Amino acid sequence: MIIGIDLGTSNSVCAYMSDNGPEIIPNSLERPLTPSVVGIDKCGTVIIGDEAKEMQMISPERCSSHFKRYMGESRKLKLGDKEFLPEELSSIILKSLKEDAEAFLKKDVTGAVITVPAYFNDDQRKATIRAGELAGIKVERIINEPTAASLAYGLNEEDDEKCLLVFDLGGGTFDVSIVEIFEGSIEVQASSGEAFLGGQDFTMAIASKVLQLKGMSLERMEMKELERLSRLIDQCERAKKLLVRETETVIFIPDEDASITESSEKVIVDRAFLAECTEHILKRIENPLKRCLGDCSLSPVDIDDIILVGGATRMLSVVDRVKNLMKHEPLSKFNPDLVVAMGAAVQGGLISKNEALEDLVVTDVAPFTLGIETAKSLGEDYKSGYFMPIINRNTTIPTSRVERVGTISHNQNQIEVKIYQGEARKVSDNLFLGSFTVKGIAPGPAGQEVDIRLTYDLNGVLEVEATVVKTQKKAHLVIQSRKGQLSDSELQKALANMKGIKVHPRDEAKNRFVLRKAERAFKELDQYSKNELSFALDAFENAIESQDKDLSDQMRAEVEKVLKRFNVDFDENFDS
Repeated sequence: MIIGIDLGTSNSVCAYMSDNGPEIIPNSLERPLTPSVVGIDKCGTVIIGDEAKEMQMISPERCSSHFKRYMGESRKLKLGDKEFLPEELSSIILKSLKEDAEAFLKKDVTGAVITVPAYFNDDQRKATIRAGELAGIKVERIINEPTAASLAYGLNEEDDEKCLLVFDLGGGTFDVSIVEIFEGSIEVQASSGEAFLGGQDFTMAIASKVLQLKGMSLERMEMKELERLSRLIDQCERAKKLLVRETETVIFIPDEDASITESSEKVIVDRAFLAECTEHILKRIENPLKRCLGDCSLSPVDIDDIILVGGATRMLSVVDRVKNLMKHEPLSKFNPDLVVAMGAAVQGGLISKNEALEDLVVTDVAPFTLGIETAKSLGEDYKSGYFMPIINRNTTIPTSRVERVGTISHNQNQIEVKIYQGEARKVSDNLFLGSFTVKGIAPGPAGQEVDIRLTYDLNGVLEVEATVVKTQKKAHLVIQSRKGQLSDSELQKALANMKGIKVHPRDEAKNRFVLRKAERAFKELDQYSKNELSFALDAFENAIESQDKDLSDQMRAEVEKVLKRFNVDFDENFDS
């Protein structure tokens, strides 16, 4: 039996494909949702789910939650006197779900389809697979959460022709995908999102505002009063949910001993308060949504249905923001907490060749751009560190694409091919995936040609092949998500490289600010706008390299014009 698992930031769910369609598997408490919380009691016993969530209120130092946000990182999370990697904690949740499924189905679970946010990068996906393997689960497929939701929806709509927008705001991550359904096919056209945006951010914004009103600091409580903070967060989470059906509620501020009584300080909050203190978070959903539409060259009027996924979409402020942006009433046909697991179960049924799904065809897209490092001619010299896309984000997979590059010096007999994933112009801001060397380039002038081919399949395997055009000599590298080829030290180096900022001649505040703003904005643009901004940035950087101040000022103004045309504002203070 292959089951579907939604490994969530706040809650996890599993489901299976029955004769009547996808069905949710209850946990040992006969509940559909298992809180993604792991704890260790004083006896050293590991506890999970609702029990761990309860213990977190009184012994937060012995519990961990929201560790999905750190998947793919080598950070250790401490529970009592023990330390765990995020994937180790996730494996504990997965093992529990597997046991729940086997107890409910009364048969062995042979494999699972596990969902991930569409915007999860390669390291995060590898960590998810490792978590499954640590739990004793054969991971049959990693599938994007919006794609899974589309499967659950499309299973009953496959005879209709529709263009869907799947809006997935969970506990810790945000995704938006555009999906077309026609003639039994479900095709993902584009995906976008943020890996660090979810319901938890709304809860923490409420907590921060409540403390501010009482002259207190969230940062101080984080450092010194963990139990008190844990109780406050629980109060804010409760208020956030109550305000879906009530116009106002009360948040009690725990006393110094972390207790809550009728005499505890309190703040009365209403929907207007919630909207005010979370406006900056709500605004963050706009760019991924616009980017997704832009990548498909669509406008809101082209969308037939909007599907809400994830518990955070129950907030009225979120529903209103989606409605205002899309000029369209969103749907809640399925329980937003369960629909992803249901879709994962459908994918499991497809893999196991369930007869009810014979006519259903599903395609997905590459969530990130894949490419290589190249050098650009700036003045009389070449400057490395630039990203050349080969497979653009939202390309239907499986796919294979090729780009031709050339040597940059006379009699150069080899090149190093470095592969990256991301949306930035500079490789230092993208994720390093691997490298290999192409040797045997025949002597000759600069410009000896080499073809670089990237092939990406449904199982997360990226193959890179380099061919010297003149000699047809080949070299290749396979980057396979299932193998976890990057060591912890290589991962740390890649993360450090992403954070590194090379200043060089950009010491002037205005130039540094505009470059930073432009590089950040670059990631948010659709493919067509990227080309225009890239041209302006190249000219600006050439001007800086020339050390001609007047020309630099002129080119900076050109970049600012392009950014303003793309509605990027400059209402920010300069900082270092």
